[in-house]
Amino acid sequence: MTAGDGQQTGLQVYRRLMRYSVVYWRYLGLAVIGLIIGAITQPLFAWIMGPLLDKAIMARDPDVIAWLPAGILGIFLLRGVAMFVAGYYMSWVGRKVVQQIRSELFSHLLHLPVHFFRQQTSGNLLAHLTYYTDQLANTATRGITTLIQESATVIGLLGLMFYRSWQLTLGVLVIAPVIALVIVYVTRRLRRLSHQVQSSMGDVTQIGNELIRGYKVVRMFGGEQYEQQRFQRANEHNMALELKRMITELLSAPVVQFLVALALAAIIWLATRDATLSQLSPGTFMSFMMAMILLLAPVRNLTQLNAQLQKAIAAGESIFGLLDQPPEQDRGTRTLTRVQGAFQLQQLAFCYPDTARPVLQGLSLRIRPGQKVALVGKSGSGKTTLVNLLVRFHDYSQGEIRLDGIPLPEIRLTDLRRQFAYVGQEIVLFNDTLYNNIAYGELRTASQEQVRAAAGAAHALEFIQQLPHGFDTLIGEDGVLLSGGQRQRIAIARAILADAPVLILDEATSALDTESERHIQAALDHLLQGRTTFMIAHRLSTIENADLILVLDNGRLVESGTHAELLAVQGQYARLHALQFHDPEAV
Repeated sequence: MTAGDGQQTGLQVYRRLMRYSVVYWRYLGLAVIGLIIGAITQPLFAWIMGPLLDKAIMARDPDVIAWLPAGILGIFLLRGVAMFVAGYYMSWVGRKVVQQIRSELFSHLLHLPVHFFRQQTSGNLLAHLTYYTDQLANTATRGITTLIQESATVIGLLGLMFYRSWQLTLGVLVIAPVIALVIVYVTRRLRRLSHQVQSSMGDVTQIGNELIRGYKVVRMFGGEQYEQQRFQRANEHNMALELKRMITELLSAPVVQFLVALALAAIIWLATRDATLSQLSPGTFMSFMMAMILLLAPVRNLTQLNAQLQKAIAAGESIFGLLDQPPEQDRGTRTLTRVQGAFQLQQLAFCYPDTARPVLQGLSLRIRPGQKVALVGKSGSGKTTLVNLLVRFHDYSQGEIRLDGIPLPEIRLTDLRRQFAYVGQEIVLFNDTLYNNIAYGELRTASQEQVRAAAGAAHALEFIQQLPHGFDTLIGEDGVLLSGGQRQRIAIARAILADAPVLILDEATSALDTESERHIQAALDHLLQGRTTFMIAHRLSTIENADLILVLDNGRLVESGTHAELLAVQGQYARLHALQFHDPEAV
């Protein structure tokens, strides 16, 4: 199930959302009290029209004339204070709910399995963290406010109308079933359109995110017009859906109001008949009519509330669908401190969940502690997949991997991954200081001397010291303020600081100039002593000194041995080597 596919009813979504709100029940209680008090002022104002007309204007009662102005002012003062209290505390609760849901989403994303991210776009996930959470909590908070306030107002006004004339009030309620049918139809349409709007917003976010991340490629290959057209199409699609939703929302209120107006016209006709007028005083009639007129606004707001609730429910289905995604499974119970680094692979096979073709099949080998193992082969041969299985980014479907004789699934994930350090071609750096990018995560406990030593061993210290703020320099998103070689040296420094017994190097020196590569290769050679190392090799010159070279082809191990041994057998490795070094006779 992908994010947003959760099949939950609107009531289930709203109940789940309310569980976040009731934590702040004291503040909600104050808000509800304020809303009810504010709602009561509406029928109070309609009621006061009775004594205003009958006793103050027609009978000229001095006592009524004395208290009436103060009563009207008191009603509006009470309403103003009550609505301020309700609005403040309801908004406060809404923002706290946004904060909590957003934090839960981020925390959940940290623990979702790798294959989940292969199935999702970054734009869609970012929309969940930003647009969807605001839609859910803010719209829901406004919905609760409208529901409580306007429902209490309607109940109060209907109560006053029944008190004034129950016969006329029953005439008003005749139209209620027709209004209910309109609301049911609008509810279904708004919910469907709200889902489509949210999906289209994910497309808009995704295209914008791709532009920001790939602006260099866009400029170099003249993709400005193409990207503009892509964004324009997504933006126009989003606008078209928004307009459909808005038209449905805007038409629903006038239709309901017209139905209420029909009832109002019928009541006025009945009320002006001689038989009715003889039973009602002018003040009573005015109070009844004022209550009915005041009823129009809350009925309209309750009709529009449906649109707000459907947006919240659609957002809630998407967010709770993501939160319900099963996290990365960790059934391991074995704890590890520091392993020796011996690996045993037996008939290993793996196939991605969304494909039928096996990526690895029938892979068996033994790796001794401290052995330097190089993985070579064409793109798609399974090199990266194999190292991903070692750290359990994926779980193999057949066979077994043992680390120091222990099956990987029996080891706690945190303990397993603590045994590895990684440096790859695609360097991941964070918008933080150089120091925090080297001493990242659990490495933050390292001393300043250890961090400096790691930077020195990676030949990063020389350029760090030339920066105005040294280790405290902010490097921008993904290290954009550093050169490619500098970024790679920071990643190598991070791996050196980790001091893990197993290393994974994915062409770790590819982005360096010749002089830096020579220095860092020497540092890596020193670092690799006594550590099991897996090197994904693209340039064969970097792995000639490997203890064991594994040649993969379509997920199978086709050759293994040292550099000299594999050249001697004149197999696939020899052909790859000849292609890189332009040896026509070997090809």
